[in-house]
Parts: sequence; structure tokens; C-alpha cells
Amino acid sequence: MNANVSAGEAPPQAGRREWIGLAVLALPTLLLSLDISVLNLALPHLSAALGATSTQQLWIVDIYGFMIAGFLITWGTLGDRIGRRKLLLIGAALFGAASVLAAYADSATTLIVARALLGISGATLMPSLLALITNMFKNPKQQGLAIGVWMSCFMGGMAIGPVVGGAMLGTFWWGSVFLIGLPVMLLLLILGPILLPEYKAPEAGRLDLLSAVLSLATLLPVIYGVKQLAAHGFGVPQLLSLLVGLAVGVVFVLRQRRLEHPLLDLRLFGNRTLRAALGVALLCSATMGGVTLLVAMYLQQVAGLSPLVAGLWLVPSFVLAIVGNMAAPALASKFNPAYTIAGGLLVTAVGLVLLTQVSSTGGIALVVAGYAIAFAGTSPMGVLSTQLVVGSAPPEKAGGASALSETNGEFGIAFGVAILGSLSAAVYQGRMTDAVPAGVTADAAAEARDSLPAATNVSADLPSQLGGQLLDAARDAFTSSLHTVALVSAGAMVLFAILAVTLLRRAAPVAGGEGQPEETGRPAESVAG
Repeated sequence: MNANVSAGEAPPQAGRREWIGLAVLALPTLLLSLDISVLNLALPHLSAALGATSTQQLWIVDIYGFMIAGFLITWGTLGDRIGRRKLLLIGAALFGAASVLAAYADSATTLIVARALLGISGATLMPSLLALITNMFKNPKQQGLAIGVWMSCFMGGMAIGPVVGGAMLGTFWWGSVFLIGLPVMLLLLILGPILLPEYKAPEAGRLDLLSAVLSLATLLPVIYGVKQLAAHGFGVPQLLSLLVGLAVGVVFVLRQRRLEHPLLDLRLFGNRTLRAALGVALLCSATMGGVTLLVAMYLQQVAGLSPLVAGLWLVPSFVLAIVGNMAAPALASKFNPAYTIAGGLLVTAVGLVLLTQVSSTGGIALVVAGYAIAFAGTSPMGVLSTQLVVGSAPPEKAGGASALSETNGEFGIAFGVAILGSLSAAVYQGRMTDAVPAGVTADAAAEARDSLPAATNVSADLPSQLGGQLLDAARDAFTSSLHTVALVSAGAMVLFAILAVTLLRRAAPVAGGEGQPEETGRPAESVAG
């Protein structure tokens, strides 16, 4: 079946039904991001109530992201086969049930299981949401705006999470933060069948269960290895995890090439626009993922803010990002998308340069301003690269392409935290080599040189004057590491801007692979299958 719009025929305009449907899709998007940010506030409360060990606390936080990253490709492709609306509604029901289990968990183990189920169900929601948007909005300009709204809702959830979480924890018990999603999922289950279209690929074939297992066995060890690399540096367990994941990944790729109906159609990568958009998005996500970690650490460890107050200071960055998300499609309609993306990345570089001027005392305003500018500058890249990825695939592959885009982002952030976190640690440790004040014991000095949180713990056990001197030295060293990472990241953003112009200047926003030629002059459908 040829889904292409004939030459000269304008893509259909979305009507009121589609825009109301977008509002319905916006609610679970808001919830998914809010569920991430509120947990950071609830963690101390639930840890005390459930007696969670430090290892259990890590799993409570991390298992959600692991499951999302591991299942995105499987669920995205499954949605293409059984129906994207059907998968969305199944995921909504599972998410609601897992939220109740999490809210009333009576042990840390039960909560870890509930968080794993939340991640698995969240992985059904994310690609389904984006794929449905591409089905509902065929007009490229409207599609870009719809994707901007979708991404803005995700940003909005991150922004209001600390406020909502703080209010609920101040009034109710810790489990209440997990119940926020119940009304949202119930509304989605009621309105979804009425307002959202169903779409599944014709003749998509059966889901290959072995490929699903291989996909999970590829992504989970790689993501776990990268996260452990960020937390603990290079070591045998981390490298072994990465090697296992990569080895299974080779087996996964070989199997996809042999299957008539693969879990992941590798022919999608034959589209140069898709490859370039994924590559630029991966690099930018990695860079901003690392910078975000250091900014959050600065606000809490250097400026001494609580997680709630630090989250509130970051609200301006989310607000500016939302403005950028909404402006990106309009800018791309007047200028080449590649230049719109590149211009945003140059703005990001300016914001990162501001971070190089932050001092270890009284630097909150400057770090917030610099980060807000940098974060907002990545908005065109986020919206337009997503549209380029899903638009470069034919309609029957939209779910798989959406999952690719989101998995790409998850991996980019984890990779950036590992690489830039390691760079920050190296600079910090180098600065602390001769900065530990006299009078600190050798063991305490060695611990303080490891990281700023370690130095903070050591300083609390020292006499007040000596502890203050050590803490000041550690904060200066960390701020220097922030300067280095920001400077390197600013230079990287300039290079990424050049890369975007070079690779994407001949691409144009498309909708569902309809009627837009690839750079080679071939229809996107023929390239992607």
C-alpha cells in the first residue's frame, strides 16, 4: 500500500477532534515526567518508612529508568502490530495498577517491583503517544506544533513535580505521590477510545519473542554499565556489563537481518535524515545530561539548597524550554530546520559559557540563568529532530521510529552523565590534590579528594574552622570542574551546530513519511521499506 500523498496534494489539516485528542495525550505525558521528579522528594520519607537500605534506595530510583529504556523498542514495535491506541490503553491500565501497588507498598522489595512495573508500563505509553501524534497530525506544520506541545508537557511535569510533590508530602503520606496518576489514567481509559484514532501496520507479522528478549538483554546491561560507570568510574563489573550488552546486541542485529518481520527494521537506518537526526540528538542529549547533573549538584552541594528549593530554582529553565518548544515549528517553517537547530545550539553554547563564570559563593543566579539559556537552546533540536526521525519513517513504522528516538535520548543522557561526570571527577580530584588544609588526617583527606559529597561528610566530623576550610576548598574544586565541563560542552555545541547544518540542511520536516523525498531523491517509503 502506498501511503504517499500525490505530488502537489497538501497533507490533510487536523481538526478539533485531533486537537482535543492531543489534550488527552498531554495528560499521561505530563504524568510520566512528574512521576520522575516527585520521587526525589519522597525518597527520604519512604526510605524511613520502609527501612530501605542504600542499595534498595538506588534500585527504587533507577529501576524505573532501566525498564523504560529496556522496553521502549519492544513496545514501540508491538504498537505498530496490535494497534497504538490499544497498547496505550493497556499501558494506562497497567500504570494505574502499578501506581496503587507503589503507594501501598509495605516493603522496599515491593516498592522496587512496583517501580519496575511502572517503568514497563511507561515504556508502552511513550512511543504510543508520539506515534499517535504522527497519525493524527499529517500536516508538517501542525505536526511540529503538536510535538512541541507534547514535549512541553513533559517539561511541565518536570517543572511542577517538586511543587506538587512538596505539597502532597506536606499533607499526606509518602505513597500519595504515586496516586497522582490514577485520575489521569482513568480519564485516558474513558476518553481514549472516543477521541484517539487506532492505527496498526497492515501485514506487520507476529512479534518475535526471542528478538524482544535479545533487545532487553542488549539495552539493560549497556544502560546499567553506563550508569555504574558514571557512579563509580571504570571497573571490571562496569566493563563486563557493557561487553555483555554489546555482544548480545550483535546477536540481536544478526537476527533482525534474517527475519521477514523483524522487531527493529534495520532498513530504517538506510534513511540519512533519520541517521543524522538521531546522531545530533544523541550528542546533544549526552552533553546536556552531564551538565544537568553538575548544575543540580552545584545547587545542592555548593549552594546548600534543599532538593525542593533547588528544583524550584530550575523552574525558569523548564519555562524557557517550553517557549522554545512552541516556537521551534514556527521558526522551522521560515528557516531551514537545520539552521533552526544549529541556531538553538549556538544559544546553548552561550548559556554554557555563562556557567564558566560561576563562583563557588553567591553563584546561584548566574548558574540558573546560564543553565536556563542553555536548556532553552536545545528545544529546537528536541522538537525538530524528533519530527525528522518519525517523519523519515513510513506510517507503518512510526511506533518503531518513535521508540528509537526515545531510546536514543535515554541512552544519550546516561552516556553524558558517565563521560562528563568522569571529566568533572578528574578535575575535582586534581584540584583537591594540594587543596586539603593542614590538620586533616591522611584518611580523611583521601576521602575528601574523592568527591564533593564525601568532602561534605568528612567536614562534618572535623572541628568547625578546619571543616569549613575543607568544605570551601572542595566547593572551589567542584566549581572549577563545572567550569571545565561547561567550557568543553560549549565547544561541543558549536561543533554539533556545524554538524547539524552539514547533515540536515537538505532535510525538511515530514509527516509520517508522506510524500517527502530523501536527500537521494528517493521516496522515504522506499528507503525505509
